[in-house]
Amino acid sequence: MPLDRVLEPEVMDSPEDARDYDAMDHREVNARFVDDLLDALTTDLRSLPASTGSIAPSEVDEDESPRLDILDLGTGTAQIPVELCRQLDRCRVMAIDAAVEMLQVARLNVELASLRDRIQLEQIDAKRLPFRNAMFDVVMSNSIVHHIPQPELVLAEAVRVVRPRGLLLIRDLVRPESEQQLQAIVDRYASGCNDHQRSLFAASLRAALSLAEVQALVMQLGFPPATVALSSDRHWTWRATQP
Repeated sequence: MPLDRVLEPEVMDSPEDARDYDAMDHREVNARFVDDLLDALTTDLRSLPASTGSIAPSEVDEDESPRLDILDLGTGTAQIPVELCRQLDRCRVMAIDAAVEMLQVARLNVELASLRDRIQLEQIDAKRLPFRNAMFDVVMSNSIVHHIPQPELVLAEAVRVVRPRGLLLIRDLVRPESEQQLQAIVDRYASGCNDHQRSLFAASLRAALSLAEVQALVMQLGFPPATVALSSDRHWTWRATQP
C-alpha cells in the first residue's frame, strides 16, 4: 500500500523554487515525454481532419496537414514546449502555469529558443481554464497533478477543452509504496542535486497519486482505467483520445 498522500504547496512561486527547478536535469524525462507525444500524434491521431474548430482555413497548407493547437498544463519553465517545438514544426503551444516566478524563467527560455511566435505563456489556474470547450487538438501535462489537492478538477478541465478525437497525454509522479522506496528514488535520480532540489523532489513524490487513484479518476470521467499505466519506476501516464 502506498504512503499516505502529503500535499505540498499548490503553486511553486518563489524565485528559489523556479531557479532550482529549472536548473535540475530534466533532459531525459522531457525527451521521453516529447518522444511519447510524437508517437501518440502519429498513431492515435491518424484520423485528424484537415481543419479543426481551433484552426482557421488559412492556416491549413496545400497538403491539408493542419497545424496542431496544443495546451500545456503546468508548463513550469516551459522546457517541454521548447523541446516539442524544436522537433515538431506544425504546432503552436499555449503554455500555462499558476506561478509567476516559473513563468518569468519560462519567458527567458522561450526567448532564448527564438520561439515567441509559437509558444504563448499565460498565468492561468489549470482548475479553472478560461478556454471554450473543444478548443485544443492536444492537451498535455507533465507533473502538474501532484500539486493539486483535488486533481480531478484539472483532469476534468483537460477533457473539456480537448476536441473530439483529440489527444490527452498527462504524466506525473507515482507515490512510492514506502519511505525507503521514496528515499531510494531520490538518491537515484537527484544524487547530484542540492538539498533544496532534493527536498522538492521528495515532497513531490509524497504528494503524488497512486496508479489506482489515477485510474479511479479517469473512470469517473468516462475513460477506461487501462488508459493509465506506469511508464517508469516513478511515473504514470494517461494517454487517451477524446471520443
